[in-house]
Amino acid sequence: MVAFVPSFVCFFLFGVGVVRDRRRVSNAVLLGLAIAFAALALLLHVASEQAQLGRDLVIVLLTLAGVGVVTLAWFLIANGITMVRKEGRSPANLLSLGAGLTLVALLITALVLHTHTLLVVAATAVTLAGYVAFLFLCFLVYGSLYGRLRIRRRVDYVVVLGSGLIGGTTVPPLLAARLDRARKEHARLSRKGRRTLLLTSGGQGPDEKLPESHAMADYLVAQGFPADLIEREDRSTTTDENLKFSKVLMERTNPDYRCVIVTNNYHVFRAAITARRTAVRGHVIGAPTAAYFWPSAMIREFVALMVAYRRTNATLFLLVMLSGLFIWWLGWPSPGAVT
Repeated sequence: MVAFVPSFVCFFLFGVGVVRDRRRVSNAVLLGLAIAFAALALLLHVASEQAQLGRDLVIVLLTLAGVGVVTLAWFLIANGITMVRKEGRSPANLLSLGAGLTLVALLITALVLHTHTLLVVAATAVTLAGYVAFLFLCFLVYGSLYGRLRIRRRVDYVVVLGSGLIGGTTVPPLLAARLDRARKEHARLSRKGRRTLLLTSGGQGPDEKLPESHAMADYLVAQGFPADLIEREDRSTTTDENLKFSKVLMERTNPDYRCVIVTNNYHVFRAAITARRTAVRGHVIGAPTAAYFWPSAMIREFVALMVAYRRTNATLFLLVMLSGLFIWWLGWPSPGAVT
């Protein structure tokens, strides 16, 4: 049971973090660590009881890991090609393809390199990739869990985040999905007897003929939503500004407001983190996204999250690279050594 203590501690801290605020990155990491430590402890327990079974499990896990990496690389490359065909060759749409090709490069490097220096370089690269993969899995698992949590408190506003217009005037399918989800959530909340307002958030881009929030409001009215229950925030150009400017409008009307923020499912967790950092009192729910769009979108969200916490990640990356350099130095032959 001692081997399970780290897992219990991480899970306890995860529970405390969720109770304090669901919108923390640390919650995702602690849940991931709890699962990883539990799996390791279970493997050690099995190995101590039945050594042969333990060795067999290690072989099976390593085999599954290898097959999983190859399968993931193939999926990312195939999805990347689909994204380029359907959405164009923008840098964001190339993320899935780039991730798949990077995995292939790492696999080839691990298989063909045999000199001490190149092996250390490969091992360091694989360690960094493992760190990123662990964080990405934490992001996926907890982000999915967060998106399924129910909103039970009173809600004064349903805030819909903008995402650009087609031809400068038309709501695209991605944004329409957000607005449709917002209407359903508003209907659910209104059944509780409160007068909940719907706030559309989005300014006017350089290629747009009107602010996104106005086009969003027009879409809702055309769907039969009451115009008198819509407010518009028409200055923002980023998610941060969506939330900051919406917060000003909500506080002006009701300093003690509570809100639900609506975006697409791939954007839910990062939007929740942004809401926490901008002190917006509300949680985030997601609308469906086309399956082919989801992988690249999730990678883009993860990269943005890594950048948001760049100091922590840069420090850990540097520690891994310095560790690799130290191992390389230890294995390098001394001047007098026979080679």
